[in-house]
Amino acid sequence: MASAQDQVNLIMQLRRRGIRDPKVLRAIETVPRELFVDEAFSDHAYQDIALPIECGQTISQPFVVAFMTEKLALEPTHKVLEIGTGSGYQAAVLSHLCRRVYTVERWRELQKAAELRLAELKINNVTTIIGDGWLGWPPQAPFDRIIVTAAALDAPAALLDQLKDGGRMIIPLGETRDSQSLVQIDKTEEGLVETPLLPVRFVPLVHGRVKRD
Repeated sequence: MASAQDQVNLIMQLRRRGIRDPKVLRAIETVPRELFVDEAFSDHAYQDIALPIECGQTISQPFVVAFMTEKLALEPTHKVLEIGTGSGYQAAVLSHLCRRVYTVERWRELQKAAELRLAELKINNVTTIIGDGWLGWPPQAPFDRIIVTAAALDAPAALLDQLKDGGRMIIPLGETRDSQSLVQIDKTEEGLVETPLLPVRFVPLVHGRVKRD
C-alpha cells in the first residue's frame, strides 16, 4: 500500500524534473492517485510511471499529468474541456485549478468508474459524458483550455473550433507511439501557433464511442 511518504517523494521528484507551479504541485498532492489505479497496482500509485487501467487504457505518469497541467496555465475562472477521461485522475487534478471541467470518454465503463471516484472525493465541478472525443462538446463551447490525453496525427478541427480566441490546447500529436510529441496550440489573432513541448507516448485518439454495459 502506498504511504504518505510515497506521495511526498513524488512531489519532490516532480520538482526536480522542473514542475514549478505551486498550485499544480498542490493539486497533485491533494488528489489521492491510489484511488484512480487498480488495486493490484496500489503499491505503485506514487511512482512516476504510467499504469494500466480498464479497457486497455492507461493512467498517465504523474510527471506528464503535472507537465500538461502546468502548460495549460489555468486561471480560476477557466472552463476546460478534457478529451479522454480515463480513470478521472487528470480531471480531478484540473478540478482544483479552474472553474469547470467537461470531460469526454468513449468507454462507458471508464466514464462510470471515474464518476464514482470524483463523487467519492466530493469533486462537484467536473461533468463527464460518453462521446466521441474528435467532436468535443459543442453545447458547452467555447472553452478557455482544451487538454487531450490521447494522440492524433493532427489536432481535430472540431476541437480547434471550440477553443476560445486566446485559448490554449495541449495535445499529443504523432503518427505512431514512437513519434509522438506533446504540442501546445495557442489560438491567437494571427492564427494558430504550435509549440512542440516534449516526446510522449499516448494511446491513440479513436473515432466514435463505445456504449457497452
